[in-house]
Amino acid sequence: MENEIEMIKKNKTWELVDRPTDKPVIGVKWIYKTKLNLDGTVQKNKARLVAKGYSQKPGIDFNETFAPVARLDTIRTLVALAAQKGWKLFQLDVKSTFLNGVLHEEVYVDQPPGFMVKNKEYRVYRLKKALYGLKQAPIAWYEEINSYFTKAGFQRSPSEATLYVKAVESGIMKLISLDDGVQN
Repeated sequence: MENEIEMIKKNKTWELVDRPTDKPVIGVKWIYKTKLNLDGTVQKNKARLVAKGYSQKPGIDFNETFAPVARLDTIRTLVALAAQKGWKLFQLDVKSTFLNGVLHEEVYVDQPPGFMVKNKEYRVYRLKKALYGLKQAPIAWYEEINSYFTKAGFQRSPSEATLYVKAVESGIMKLISLDDGVQN
């Protein structure tokens, strides 16, 4: 739990403010998961702070929820193309993905259980970036990664919103598919 709070602070996800009188405040809760090794032994215990997004109201707390997901046939095509061309495939996992999505709406959440700021228990956090569980978290993340790839010279496929292509000087083409992190 402390690691999760540190990641949130490091990422400048929120700021402590007075409770608004004209905006709803969304609750938060802790979700726990035990990650296992292949042999069944415990690799690590993980805690994630999530917003109770089910209490959000459309048009008040969020405007858009859609975020594209790579189609399985796109992933298969990329893998087949890489195999045919002898390309190396790499996969990456962005740690705390949704915590990187910048919010455009005013969203307030309660202080997390076990981490109330002493003598400021009545205050709440105004989110600058998304938390898992928010309705707009996926689209906020997609807007950030789309902006990054576009600035880096990649072009988004007109028929597959999660596929980015970039021709580099050596004539080699770089492909990135967001959902599974497949790239060459």
